[in-house]
Amino acid sequence: MELQEIKALLALMRDFGLSELEIEDRKGKVRLVRSTAPNDDAMTAHPAAPRGKTRPVSEVSAASGRVQMSKSPPGLELAPGQRLVQSPMVGTFYRAPAPDAAPFVEEGDTVRKGQALCIVEAMKMMNEIEAELGGKLIRILCDNGQPVEYGQPLMIIEAG
Repeated sequence: MELQEIKALLALMRDFGLSELEIEDRKGKVRLVRSTAPNDDAMTAHPAAPRGKTRPVSEVSAASGRVQMSKSPPGLELAPGQRLVQSPMVGTFYRAPAPDAAPFVEEGDTVRKGQALCIVEAMKMMNEIEAELGGKLIRILCDNGQPVEYGQPLMIIEAG
C-alpha cells in the first residue's frame, strides 16, 4: 500500500472518529490503530512514543526481538530488583507459540537471559519477546490474545 493511500485512510479515521481500521486489498493488508489519549491530535501508521511526562525509554532491538527491562510506569509498583518486560511494538500478545501449545512461561518460573517469554503479533508477523536478564517471573500482566501498545508492560521479572 502506498504512503498516499495510508494518509487517506488516516484522514478517514480522523473524520469518522475511528480508533482502529483494518483493510485488505490485492496489494496486501494494513491495520491502523489510533491512540485513545485525550491529547491525540496526530495519528501514525507506526508505533509512537508514549505521550506525557518523559522518562527513560526502553531500548529495543528489532532484529533480535529483545526488549530491555525498565523501571515501573506510574501506577505499577515494583519491589527492589524487579523489572518490567515491555512491548516493543503495537500488536497482539500471545503466551504460546500456537493455540494448542503450552505457554512459553508461567508465573513463578525461572527464566534465563535470551529465553522466549511470549509473542507479540504485528501485521501477521510473530515477534518473540526474549528476556534481557535471568530471574524469576513474578507476574504476567496481559491476557492471551489481548491487544497491546508500544511500551505497555507485559510481565514482571525479579532479577536473580
